[in-house]
Order: sequence, then structure tokens, then C-alpha cells
Amino acid sequence: MSKEKPVITVVIPCYKVKGKVLDVIVRIPPEVSRIICVDDACPEQSGAFIRQSCRDPRVEVLFHDKNQGVGGAMVTGYRAALKTGADIIVKIDGDGQMAPELIPSFTAPILKGQCDYTKGNRFFRPEDLRTMPALRIFGNGILSFLTKLSAGYWDIFDPANGFTAIQARVLRQIPLEKLDRSYFFESDMLFRLNILRAVVRDIPMSAVYAGEESSLRIRRILWPFIKGHARNLCKRIVYNYFLRDFHIASLELVFGIVFLLFGVVFGLAQWNLGQEAGIPASAGTVMLGALPVILGFQMLLSFLQFDIQSVPRFPLHQDLPDA
Repeated sequence: MSKEKPVITVVIPCYKVKGKVLDVIVRIPPEVSRIICVDDACPEQSGAFIRQSCRDPRVEVLFHDKNQGVGGAMVTGYRAALKTGADIIVKIDGDGQMAPELIPSFTAPILKGQCDYTKGNRFFRPEDLRTMPALRIFGNGILSFLTKLSAGYWDIFDPANGFTAIQARVLRQIPLEKLDRSYFFESDMLFRLNILRAVVRDIPMSAVYAGEESSLRIRRILWPFIKGHARNLCKRIVYNYFLRDFHIASLELVFGIVFLLFGVVFGLAQWNLGQEAGIPASAGTVMLGALPVILGFQMLLSFLQFDIQSVPRFPLHQDLPDA
């Protein structure tokens, strides 16, 4: 870090959190130098409530005229934090589901130079799963796999976790204007970090569920999430394996797809011809269809193994200049 005492800034996106945000702010430890609350056109006027009720001198409230989503609120908060010289920017929600007392645990690995970005993992301790709704466990399992695939961080879990911390020098390398503004924000951040080859670490944490109503609707976000992961997967593969670098794994991916598609298409075509003619396919024809499928599948597995082993291991921020 450039300063003897690092400047830690907390950003809290505020939308329908009026009942709990003050308790969250009060519990933020003294190591934090600044707290930025972003009122994302909250119908409860959370921002005005914070200004009126909170006496913490570290708190600043920013306002959006129109609702932009959690990603939009965080982009506003990130930009404000960078302008004021933050060294580490922490994101925490204002709904009370995250313990602000854990902030030092999120910033410590970054301060020690061990990683560039930390995020919470509510699945680290099996005991914590007892309080988690079954639907959330199932949904997070599927979402985690999709994010591993699209973002390339195969050693993390709980990608939608909103408790995060990032080194400011790394954040400056991310095109904030391109970040997703919706609930896909956290997954999109991981994709951007992988493109930079930043090191990400999970921090064990527990979440509190008090029966509050979530503003997230599965049906509304399902298709955007699928599209977002598909888009980021394609971008990551093209950039990491064909533009920035070229590996034997790049060839395995190309030939694996070609062989697999050829085998499937050829096999289905021959099966259809055999059905129409009433003549079973010969052993040679079966092998001609099956062999490319087997080879293609093995090549894709080899590519996947290479991708898993390519998770970034060397922190990026140590090689970046101060602003």
C-alpha cells in the first residue's frame, strides 16, 4: 500500500433497507475510513433517512434519480471511493444479512498481498447451511457452476455473494462503464477480474435470514443470467485462449468441438438412413460415428482440466502503479 495506514472505504447500495441500514452502519469497525451509501432511487428514501438519523462522520450519501440496480449503485460508489484515494473498497449490503464485523477478515488478505479481491462464501461451513433456505442452496449450486464456467475461477463458490473487497489499483483496471448494472453484477465482476488475471479468494461467513422479502425474482433474472454467462464464457475463451495467448489447450478446444459435432451429426444421419431403409448400420459405420465423439469428448475434458489449472495465482495489484 502507498500509505502507512490504508484507506478502507465501504460502499453500501441502498434499496429498501431503511429498517436495517443504520444498524449495519453502526457495526462497521473503526478501521474503515469512509462509508458511502448510495440511494438507488429507493422508494423508502433510505438515503434521506440515513442523512437525518446517522451521526457517523464517515458517512456520505449519494443519490440516483432513477433506479439503476445494485451494479449501477456500486459503480457510483466505486467511482466516488476511487476519487477520494481509497486503497481498498468493500461492498456490503444494507439489509443486515452480512456481519460488518467481518470487514477486517475481507481486507486482511489484500493488505498482506495475498490476493486482489475477496468475496464471502456462505457454504464454507456445513453448519451454516442449516439456516439457509433449501431453494437458495439449490440455486446457488447451479449459479456457482455457471459462474465457474464463465468467469474461470474454479476454486470459489457462492458467486452471488455481495460481501466483497477489492484493491483500488485493480479496480482502476476494470472498465466500470461496462459492468452489468443488475443482479448479474457480482458474476460480471468475477469475469472482468479473470480477464485481468486477478487473484480471488473466498472468505468464510454466515448469513442471517430473518424472513425478509427479497427483491430478486428468479423468473425475471433467469434468462438474463443465462445470456450473461454464455456471453462472458465466449469472451473469456476467445480472449484468453486465442487473442492474448495460444496453448495446446486452444487446439484441444477447437478440434474437440469439431470431432464431437462431426460424430454426433454423422451418427444421427446414418441412424436416420438405416431407419428409413430398414438396414442396420455396419460395425464400420458405427465406429466412424463413435470414434470422433470419443476423441472430441476426451479433448474437451483435457481443455477443461487445463482451464481449471489456469486459475490466477499471483496477485495483480503488486505490479500495478499507484494512481
